[in-house]
Amino acid sequence: MHLHLIKLCVGCDSVSDLESWIKQKLKALRKGAKREHIHTTRMVPKRADELIDGGSLYWVIRGQIMCREKIAAIRPFVDKEGVGRCRVVLVPKVVLVEPRPYRAFQGWRYLEPKDAPRDLDRAAPGVRAMPEDMRRELQQLGLL
Repeated sequence: MHLHLIKLCVGCDSVSDLESWIKQKLKALRKGAKREHIHTTRMVPKRADELIDGGSLYWVIRGQIMCREKIAAIRPFVDKEGVGRCRVVLVPKVVLVEPRPYRAFQGWRYLEPKDAPRDLDRAAPGVRAMPEDMRRELQQLGLL
């Protein structure tokens, strides 16, 4: 059974900001390096096996769960200062999900599949083509 992570997307104001950030990181990779989006975090998830068995990292942007990236691997490592850290390797494809309010928190949290928002294309086909601000407004009005 798979499991998901949920994390605040600090510094991003929109999904397009996140997508631009990912593109910049991929462009900065050494020539011949594997195309992976890596998010480094302090703690290593204890339930890593469940995360890599089909889990995703759900991003909270401006107080709402807005999108996800599939988790490809969990790679613990020790940094130059001797501190244990973790690289969460993500498939660099952002998938929009049903917007859902979510309070701020630190670090990351586990997200059970039953609690994860549906992909936007499944929840409301065609809505993906709308501008993000319009989707947010429709969600706030209870129409999405």
